Amino acid sequence: MILTVTLNTALDITYRLPALTPHASHRVTEVTERPGGKGLNVARVLAALGHEVTVTGFTGGATGRAVQEQLTAVPGLVDALIPVTGATRRTIAVVDARSGDTTQLNEPGPTITPAEWTAFQEAYEGLLAPASAVALCGSLPPGVPVGAYAGLIRTARSAGVPVLLDTSGEPLRRGIAARPDIVKPNTDELAELTGSHDPLRGAQDARRRGAHAVVASLGAKGLLAITPQGRWRAVPPTRIHGNPTGAGDSAVAGLLSGLELQLPWPERLSRAVALAAATVLAPVAGEFVRAAYEELVGRVAVTREISAA
Repeated sequence: MILTVTLNTALDITYRLPALTPHASHRVTEVTERPGGKGLNVARVLAALGHEVTVTGFTGGATGRAVQEQLTAVPGLVDALIPVTGATRRTIAVVDARSGDTTQLNEPGPTITPAEWTAFQEAYEGLLAPASAVALCGSLPPGVPVGAYAGLIRTARSAGVPVLLDTSGEPLRRGIAARPDIVKPNTDELAELTGSHDPLRGAQDARRRGAHAVVASLGAKGLLAITPQGRWRAVPPTRIHGNPTGAGDSAVAGLLSGLELQLPWPERLSRAVALAAATVLAPVAGEFVRAAYEELVGRVAVTREISAA
């Protein structure tokens, strides 16, 4: 079982418009709602790939109930979210059909009390026992300590469970010092962490800071991975146009899928890049076009480079 942690769960709402014009009124042509937050997106992709997944984090209010109701419909996914008094946040994605661009609006999330944080930590320890891997994903809601991920990484490592960390800012900075097995920053997050705008130098610096492996998302250019076994670049066979929301989460799912199946790094990276590309073609985050994934996964170019120090 793979455990995904989403401390700042959300109800993702996607509005589709013929064109987005600032300062104007718009008629929405299509509305979709899905459980959201990075870890829930990862979990839905993993479940679609056939993995058993448990999700945990916080849920509250009418929005939280809507999230949980939709999660119950996902085969292979177990809901272990912790109830809180505050309301789960909403995220709004506005898709401009004319340009293909997406404008994202993210609410901050509920304020978590010390008692609720303690309850989560106790539940988390119990959920680690059957887990083959754990993913710690996304932002922290108000009230959760900024070093929360560092503590959760240490708890997982003590239990012998490999950890993937996908966050940004100070939570990433503190979390990476706790020595996660994999971190998956994008180029902006990597630059903020290390001060380097060169992804290779940034990824090498991130490894020196404590990560065992760094898989940097390069957007349309694929992934750069620096691991104890070597260094690779994985590039999609063609440029994919569509909605990139959730593509990074699908890449995380691909890495976790390969980790649980004990695949070599090139195959993990092929899965990750193909899933990310197939997600760009899907209408909402947490989903992917299966036919596109199956066609792309064997065509991803994975090149081994000179091993990193």
